[in-house]
Order: sequence, then structure tokens, then C-alpha cells
Amino acid sequence: MVKKTLLFLVWFASAVFIVNIPGACLAQPADNTKINQRDRSQKELTADQQGETKQDREITQKIRRAIVNDKSLSTYAHNVKIITVGGMVTLKGPVKSEEEKRAIEEKATQIAGNEKVKNEIDIDTKETHKSTREVR
Repeated sequence: MVKKTLLFLVWFASAVFIVNIPGACLAQPADNTKINQRDRSQKELTADQQGETKQDREITQKIRRAIVNDKSLSTYAHNVKIITVGGMVTLKGPVKSEEEKRAIEEKATQIAGNEKVKNEIDIDTKETHKSTREVR
């Protein structure tokens, strides 16, 4: 009887563990197809095209530091792509809200200057990805 009880407990614990593995049953695979297709275009800047001049690197570093130091921003916002080429800054990636998008753009504009920031940040919602592109 003890063996049967012990065997049942081990089986039950295993079943509970397997069911509770995050994403094991109900997760949907990430689908970044549209974003990946957009970024394959020769017209779209990607992070590997970051300018290598001292000025471009410094602008990117200052913007990144300003974003990461703002603890009110989400992890998504802290991880936006910042690509600086010839003093022009392009911001890309998802954030959680219009407010985060605006805050990041303001920080970048303060550092890089007016008319030097192209905002391609997406607002990530549960229903859809909204993409708005502006140059400020």
C-alpha cells in the first residue's frame, strides 16, 4: 500500500510540474514575420548599420543611458534599438504605450537635436502592433 501511495504521489507531482511549465501548453509562437520582412529591405536601418564615428557612438550611448536611467519605462522601452548614422538617430522596437514612445523620442531629441530623430517605435498591444513613423 505504501508503494502504491508513493508511486501515485510521484506521478501526481510530475503531472503538476509538466502542466505548470510556462508556455508548455497554451503559448502561441512569436510571429515577427512582418517586422522581419520590413527590416530585410535595403531602405531600413538595422542595428548592425550603427555609425562607427566617435560622435555617432557617443550620441547612441547618451540616449541609451538616458532611457535606461528612467525607471518609469518598461523593459521593452529600455531595449529599443537606437541607430545613429551621421548624427541622425533612428529609434525602433516595441514599447508598451504612446507615453513611453513619446518619452523616448523626447530624450533622443534633447541629446541629438531637433530634426535629427526618426521615430519608428511600435506600440505593442495585445490586439496588434501599431506602427507610426515620424521625423522630428
